[in-house]
Amino acid sequence: MIRLFFSVLLQVVASAIGLVVAAAILDDMALDTSGFLIAVAIFAAVDVIAQPLIIKIGLHYARALTGSSALISTLVGLVVTTIVSDGLRISGFTTWVMATVIVWAASMLAALILPVTIFKRWLSQRPAPAGSSARG
Repeated sequence: MIRLFFSVLLQVVASAIGLVVAAAILDDMALDTSGFLIAVAIFAAVDVIAQPLIIKIGLHYARALTGSSALISTLVGLVVTTIVSDGLRISGFTTWVMATVIVWAASMLAALILPVTIFKRWLSQRPAPAGSSARG
């Protein structure tokens, strides 16, 4: 259960980092501070739900989709978030393409780096559960 919690937390934090990085780099992409948390929650939820579906569709219909499933789910997440939330605005075809790539890359890097740095330190500082040995 704790592993699932940290997996979801990691996805949300990585999504937030990806959105912030893309908004900082791209002039035609804006994140509103008032709607930021809602935009991140929507984007992360859509991304988590869309990626397995896109992989399944790719395996069934087009093998080429499986490798690009993360990019496609990022684009789907951005589209749904801009439609549903007032916290994210993207305009222009080039900005959509660049936002997809930047959010995907920054989220992927955050998802690789965060567990090794922050979460591993936090988990190592927690006391061991009762009945477990100190040997690993």
